[in-house]
Amino acid sequence: MTTRRLLLGALAATACLIGPRAIASERPYTPADFETAQKAGKPILVHITAPWCTVCAAQKPILAKLEAQPRFKDLQVFDVDFDSRKDVLRRFGATMQSTLITFKGEKETGRSVGETQPEWIEGTVEKAL
Repeated sequence: MTTRRLLLGALAATACLIGPRAIASERPYTPADFETAQKAGKPILVHITAPWCTVCAAQKPILAKLEAQPRFKDLQVFDVDFDSRKDVLRRFGATMQSTLITFKGEKETGRSVGETQPEWIEGTVEKAL
């Protein structure tokens, strides 16, 4: 067994222990809901995830903790399934799962791929405020 396979196995096992905690305000992306949030000037986070992605599983509890903070109470979180929503991936120019894209109204304000450091994720999400 290669070192890479061992590492991937360990990451998968860790993700199973942690579990992909749902984000309370996270909902599946729809163009209509996204456009409504943009026109209302809401802070928006688009989270491109896959159920098999260990990085995505690591991001979810971090995002849930941020969402619980009062300053992120208006954050609109849209979940995009990497495997089934290729149309949305093209729309956002995203090529990987575990991508976080923030908007303040209609303007994209930040983008992060594969990040699992809480302070870096927080910094990206703050760009939507």
